[in-house]
Amino acid sequence: MRTGLMIGSDREHPRAERLSALITEVQEAEKAGFASVWIPQVPGYLDAMTAVAVLGRATDRIELGTSVMPIQSRHPIPMAQQALTTQLASDGRFRLGLGPSHHWLIQDQWGLSYDRPARLVRDYLEVLHQALAGPGSVDVENEAFRVHCTMNVTDAVPMPILLAALAPVMLRIAGEQTSGTILWMADERAISEHVVPRITKAATEAGRPAPRIVAGVPVVLCPSAEVESARQTAKETLGHAEFSPNYTRLLELGDAREIDDVMAVGDESAIAARLKRYQDAGVTDLMARTVPIGETAEARLESKRRTLEALAAVSGEF
Repeated sequence: MRTGLMIGSDREHPRAERLSALITEVQEAEKAGFASVWIPQVPGYLDAMTAVAVLGRATDRIELGTSVMPIQSRHPIPMAQQALTTQLASDGRFRLGLGPSHHWLIQDQWGLSYDRPARLVRDYLEVLHQALAGPGSVDVENEAFRVHCTMNVTDAVPMPILLAALAPVMLRIAGEQTSGTILWMADERAISEHVVPRITKAATEAGRPAPRIVAGVPVVLCPSAEVESARQTAKETLGHAEFSPNYTRLLELGDAREIDDVMAVGDESAIAARLKRYQDAGVTDLMARTVPIGETAEARLESKRRTLEALAAVSGEF
């Protein structure tokens, strides 16, 4: 299991400093030996793919991905143009994570349709795959799109796509048409009994390589006396699964009931033991999300630093 990080728009930094702080943090992650960094598309914050393009010019080795781009926000042709440009900026290290997001964002905030998201994903990928295949004509007509245009961004380059897939139909699409899936709020049992068998079967039947299973896991290094406080912080900052039926259904397939139930929390040995269980469940790529704890900004930054050091120390065990 490769160890990577999920790094979002840090609220601890002033708005004007968020991009520069992100660059510094990813450069430090690369120096620390982390395999990958995943940038979430947080509503109202930095644009994830634009940030990855910038990070691609500021780093040399680390894999860079989005986690994830909502497909409703970009037509597949502009998505392909931006993704190809980002791949060039990243010297081939970019991984396009995308998905249909959730009703509370697409419908409630943006006023767009959230009808039949799996059907939209299929139609979207049909256009996107052709657009990413290299220079030439893109001609696709399906239920959602009527596309007749040319693409001339660059020569054909590898463009791994990972799909945020939780339900059986989405996992089948991910296995058949993409390089794997990106998960959030999935515990070990949900991954081993629900996600891995379905996506692997679909990939095998489609003649594709074994899929990547990228799992987002909150991580907090703290003494045992602070574990419950850390769990509460995670619920307040990352939780609220009840607003997303997709997550609720996934939680029901495992033993977790909220985000704090999937986190690795405690001392270094406790963190390593929990992450080993994720590896045993079939996770190929850990996407660790640090959850800083503390009453002040300085305390939270120190908490984050210690957690990152612990992650770097235990990553060699997987």
